[in-house]
Amino acid sequence: MNSSQHPEPWNKGKLIGQKSPLKLKDIWAIRFQLQLGKRVRDLALFNLAIDSKLRGCDLVRLRVRDIAHGHQIMSRAIVMQQKTHRPVQFELTEQTRDAVAAWIAKAGLGSEQHLFQSRLKNSPHITTRQYARIVHQWVSAIGLDPAAYGTHTMRRTKATLIYRRTKNLRAVQLLLGHSRLESTVRYLGIEVDDALEISEQTEI
Repeated sequence: MNSSQHPEPWNKGKLIGQKSPLKLKDIWAIRFQLQLGKRVRDLALFNLAIDSKLRGCDLVRLRVRDIAHGHQIMSRAIVMQQKTHRPVQFELTEQTRDAVAAWIAKAGLGSEQHLFQSRLKNSPHITTRQYARIVHQWVSAIGLDPAAYGTHTMRRTKATLIYRRTKNLRAVQLLLGHSRLESTVRYLGIEVDDALEISEQTEI
């Protein structure tokens, strides 16, 4: 048979499965690169992606009014998830508030405008594809393999760090906006060893 009868698999040469979360050193390395390059928009996008733990489709749709009252950036925000149609709340740390405020001021954005506007005429905000390319640029800039990271990396990073520090699955479930705990377990990639470690630390 010729090659046309055996089309090349779409995933040939690609890393399939859950995208890796960033480590703390990776987070600081990317922030340093963005600050050094004075990339105000990207720093705001990066910090907001980490804090919000939103899916890419929800992150790119954020408007100024979703995270700000007037000129003040909120310490907590709540948005409706596009996929589940369920509200999810998230925190904005001080460094994220500062980064977002700097971007809003530089871009001269109004309350109803999208935070991260696209230069494409047919899209009012950056697309998830554009966002994915930006994430790949971030990880590549600090020497990581872009095939191992993606937009879900940004969603998983803080959730994974919280779980590793607290082992509190219910808290992570609420932060990610999952309706079922099983979804959170799968999403974090919790292994049997993790479960056994928790069990060993629980005395009855």
